[in-house]
Amino acid sequence: MSLRKRGRVWWIDILAPSGQRVRRSTGTGDKTLARQYHAKIEAEFYRQDKLGEKPKRRWEEAVVRWLKESSHKASLADDKSHLRWLDRYLRDKSLDRIDRRLIDAMTEARQAIGVSNATVNRTLEVLRAILNKAVNEWEWLDKAPKIRMLKEPRRRVRFLTHAEAKRLLAELPEHLSDMAAFSLHTGLRRNNVTGLTWQQVDLKERRLWIHPDQAKARKAIPVALNAEAVAIVAKWMGRHPTRVFCFREKPIRQTSTKAWYGALERAGISNFRWHDLRHTWASWHVQMGTPLYVLQEMGGWESPEMVRRYAHFSPEHLRPYADRLLPLREVEEPTGATA
Repeated sequence: MSLRKRGRVWWIDILAPSGQRVRRSTGTGDKTLARQYHAKIEAEFYRQDKLGEKPKRRWEEAVVRWLKESSHKASLADDKSHLRWLDRYLRDKSLDRIDRRLIDAMTEARQAIGVSNATVNRTLEVLRAILNKAVNEWEWLDKAPKIRMLKEPRRRVRFLTHAEAKRLLAELPEHLSDMAAFSLHTGLRRNNVTGLTWQQVDLKERRLWIHPDQAKARKAIPVALNAEAVAIVAKWMGRHPTRVFCFREKPIRQTSTKAWYGALERAGISNFRWHDLRHTWASWHVQMGTPLYVLQEMGGWESPEMVRRYAHFSPEHLRPYADRLLPLREVEEPTGATA
């Protein structure tokens, strides 16, 4: 029997039938309990080797494999944040011990510290993705528990009026003002603006490219530049060898800074995030008559569902269908109505 004490806790050190070395904490400082745990693990290995039972995979193993297979995801940084939170509950668990009762307990704990339902759901989605992989692809589990998502309130689309946008741009320092204005003219996400390089831009043809590894949907996005967007980019030529936008000759990494929040306050704008500049761009386009399928391509959205949130800004396409009903009484056109 190989038991070793590290600090106050006993650890096991076992050679599995596969040849893999298993070093694992017993979670106890009691040597008798540690020996029982050691015997339990050895018995599991015996059943796997002699009786053909599936090995019990642990949460840590699943996380490592999932991260390796998900390295292409644009949202991987957010997923890692959720995994760090889950780790405190699942660190020493085998996958078959993750059941509905444990998941409900984690959900309640997350809510108890004031986390929104939307954030809780993002955490649960990562957990569900890993467990489903363990069942459907890795064959580590026979079945996964059903994970119940919490209800999320439907949020209205937050966008600026043109007057608000002008006030905000006037209050921002030069680098943030130009990046915000560029976002309002292109709809690009924050990382695509802060990370924009001169190699991506063709001012002569008035266009730029977002490469697949830079796009959230992992698809290339061709971006047409209007005259003002071209003027903004041209203004920054020669300030940095590789990046279009910079601050004190260094690349910009953060936009939601003290200067950003101060400008919002001075401009009298509340409940507004940097990402809402993209919502503003999309809302303005729809209000000006840009078709949703065109907006989807311009914005690089993966599915039409993502742009339908803006459909209510332009009900004009519904008017011909409303006019199909036969009149029930004579009506006069309201004063000032146009054809």
